[in-house]
Amino acid sequence: MALALTLTLYVASRQQAFVEEQNIPSPDVALTPVVLYFFGVVAVVAIVLFFIPVRWLKWVFRGLFTLMYAWGVFIITALTLPVAAAYALAAVGGLAWLFWARVWLHDLLLLVALAAAGSVFGYIFSPWTFMIFMLVIAVYDLLAVRFGFMVWMADKLSETVALPAFIFPRRWRDWLMGLGVVRVGELKEQAAEEREYSVLGGGDIGFPLMLSVSVFFVGGLGDGIVVGVFALAGLMGAFLIQALWLKGKPVPALPPIAGLALVGFLIATYT
Repeated sequence: MALALTLTLYVASRQQAFVEEQNIPSPDVALTPVVLYFFGVVAVVAIVLFFIPVRWLKWVFRGLFTLMYAWGVFIITALTLPVAAAYALAAVGGLAWLFWARVWLHDLLLLVALAAAGSVFGYIFSPWTFMIFMLVIAVYDLLAVRFGFMVWMADKLSETVALPAFIFPRRWRDWLMGLGVVRVGELKEQAAEEREYSVLGGGDIGFPLMLSVSVFFVGGLGDGIVVGVFALAGLMGAFLIQALWLKGKPVPALPPIAGLALVGFLIATYT
C-alpha cells in the first residue's frame, strides 16, 4: 500500500497539472449509480462463474486482465513519456502477463494498474461521495467474507489464472512461480503455518488509493497522505485481527481500512 500510495499520488500530481492545463472539469459522479454499477458487476461475474465452466472462461478473463494491466502501464507512463513509448510499454506489460504470468510480475502490474485506477477514478469523485461508497463496500466485504461468497469467487477466479489480488509467497524463490499454482480455496483448508503463500484483495489497496486521490485534488498532497497513512494503519489492523483473533482465517480487510481512512479523512478535512 505504501508503494502504491507513493506512485498514485505522484501520478495524480502529474495529472493535476495536465487537467489544469487542459481546463478539464471534474465530473463529480453521483453515489447511487456507482453503487448500483458495482453490485451489478459483482452479480454478473458471480452468475457467470456459477453457470459457465471455468475452462470456458479462462481466456476471457485472461484477456480482460491483459487489457487492464496494459491500460495501467499506459496511464502511468503516458504522463511522463512520449505516447508511442507508453503504448509500446503497455503492450509489453500486458502480453508479458498473458504469456509469462509469474507472481512477481502479476503483483507489480496489479500495483501499477491500481495506481492508475486510483489517479483516474479518484479525480472523478468528490471525497465525501467516495468515502460513503467505500463504507458501503466495507459492509459488503464483511458480509461476503463472513458467508464465504468472497472466498468462493476468488477461488473461481484463481482457476482462470486471473486473480485481482496480491500474492505473497512464504519463500523467496516462489516469487518466480507461475500463477497457475495459486488456488484460493486451498488456503482456507490449510492451517496458517502450512500455507505457502497469502493473498490480499486488490480492492483493499485500490479503494483507499481512490479516496486519497479524491482528497488530494480537493485538499492537497498533505491531506491525501494523511488519508493514505490511516488506511495503511487499517490494513495493518486487519492483519493483527487475522493473526491474533481469527487465527489465520479469511478476514475482511476493508472494514478496518475504511474505518481508519474515515478518521484520517475527517482529520484532513476539519483540521
